[in-house]
Amino acid sequence: MTKITFYGGVGSVTGSKYLLEHNGKKVLVDCGLFQGERELRERNWHDLPFDVDSLDAVLITHAHIDHTGFLPRLVKLGYRGPVFTSRATGDLLKILLPDSGRLQEEDADYRNRHQLTRHTPALPLYDENDAKETLKLVRPVPNNGVAVDVCEDFRASFSVAGHIMGASLVLVEMATSGREPASGPAPPADAGGSAKSDAIRFLFSGDLGHYDQPIVKDPAPPPDCDYLMVESTYGNRLHGEVDSETQMARIINEAAERDGPILIPAFAVGRTQEVLYLIRELEDAKRIPILPVIVDSPMAAQSTQVYNRWHEEHDEEYASLLAHKRHPLRTASMSTASSREESKRLNGMKGPRIIISASGMLTGGRVLH
Repeated sequence: MTKITFYGGVGSVTGSKYLLEHNGKKVLVDCGLFQGERELRERNWHDLPFDVDSLDAVLITHAHIDHTGFLPRLVKLGYRGPVFTSRATGDLLKILLPDSGRLQEEDADYRNRHQLTRHTPALPLYDENDAKETLKLVRPVPNNGVAVDVCEDFRASFSVAGHIMGASLVLVEMATSGREPASGPAPPADAGGSAKSDAIRFLFSGDLGHYDQPIVKDPAPPPDCDYLMVESTYGNRLHGEVDSETQMARIINEAAERDGPILIPAFAVGRTQEVLYLIRELEDAKRIPILPVIVDSPMAAQSTQVYNRWHEEHDEEYASLLAHKRHPLRTASMSTASSREESKRLNGMKGPRIIISASGMLTGGRVLH
């Protein structure tokens, strides 16, 4: 029997978890944290509807916490199996998961100090040590569509999804009739459009990027599949063409003329790098003045280093800039506010400047201060 159960990422955007069961084996695709309103966050504390010890493997589409942030909790509850990710995603998890563990600890400490808990004492969902134990289980694989063995009767292949660095379309193949799914690249479709494979094929889109975006490659053509699980965050609307460079140039120039600051809320992974790339392009084209650019997020600064490391994920323009010894994500006058004290001092700065700060949705983090 083959079965898929949705334990998150449906009815809400966050908390993605999809359990595949086939021939007595269980594989979890994504393991995200519920985020947002209190009612959603409380779901992270609910008992899991499946036995952690029965899981054979976990597959991750990309590094964002709503797809990975429950992994340390899974490990805290006893999971010790492999966690398959693309290589760039595995690198980003070294930054994101320990940070998430620290935030869980800080939240529990705050609730205890201010008596904001029904439980005494308030405990973290997991801690930084749980996150570090999770990283030991990560099994990085190429993001090139070549299948790897996951467990008995299961293989998976990862292909570029274009959402953030390392984001993947994940194709899961499950053997039927006692035969192994084919290894190597996903098999081609026949004339009728069906795949030439003795396997049931589930394709998980994760979060998708779009074509002609900066930094990362365009999404790979999706391989043929029997069942498609596709994200639909913006599935009910059409996005018009937006001239981001012109809009950004206008805002920066207007603020500079008023001698005022520009505060840009941005996610530490993905959006911050896109904003830096855009500002550097505008500077190169002399469409904006050279202003101090401060990245007010240590995690964003670390993630930017990861972005430069993974050449296999870069689009042609980004790769060309690196080949010519140019830093695509470094503006002419750029610095990082590494400590809280440095971040607080930004409030006293005078003159026009650009501050890029997390979180991107203005729900927490330094951007609120």
